[in-house]
Amino acid sequence: MKREIVLDTETTGLSPVTGDRVVEIGCVELINHIPTGRHFHVYLNPERDMPEEAYRVHGLSSEFLRDKPRFAEEAGNFLAFIDEATLVIHNAPFDMAFLNAELERVGRPGLRNEVIDTVMVARQVHPGARVSLDALCKHYGIDNSRRTLHGALLDSEILADVYLELIGGRQVALALIAETRIEVSIDVELRPARVRPAPLPPRLSETERQAHAALVGTLGAEAVWLAYADAAVAAE
Repeated sequence: MKREIVLDTETTGLSPVTGDRVVEIGCVELINHIPTGRHFHVYLNPERDMPEEAYRVHGLSSEFLRDKPRFAEEAGNFLAFIDEATLVIHNAPFDMAFLNAELERVGRPGLRNEVIDTVMVARQVHPGARVSLDALCKHYGIDNSRRTLHGALLDSEILADVYLELIGGRQVALALIAETRIEVSIDVELRPARVRPAPLPPRLSETERQAHAALVGTLGAEAVWLAYADAAVAAE
């Protein structure tokens, strides 16, 4: 089973080195490239102001984020959700730098998950073409009309669709479904067979038995029926 987490973040700016912080995390789970419906989503209080430039990108104001949890409060939930899954991120160095900075700030080790950068994948699949998320949606005919502003969860859902197209489209998912095998274990309590208190009465009449014996006698000494006749006599 291959578990992947499509991930996106929104931030207060472009660099954690200059004090910018994560304000939203959105994650979508894929199993064998199939969306499971499970997701992780949280808004975060960045403990600082929201620059106007960043607000115009995602629409998350300082007032909206003021009562949201801090990263330290959600770090455990986030790490538990992604676990050891492969992370699928568009422009991965940006998001990974921010997430690792947040983890370092709360005294946790940085992420060591395998990472797939869909920007790099798109450049290999479509050399020379624009590889922004909007451009890839247009190329693959993916509806992104809800994306009037950037949003971590919505962008993760859209990126999941784009990622599946980049690695071969829906046929990949269908092939993986066909290859999936489900093993079911059933515990069965074995009980000893019950013995009848008395044998069932014979279903052949004495006349029928004698007629059968006479027929077998005409088949010669090598007839296989003689062995069954002898076993029947021994049983009596």
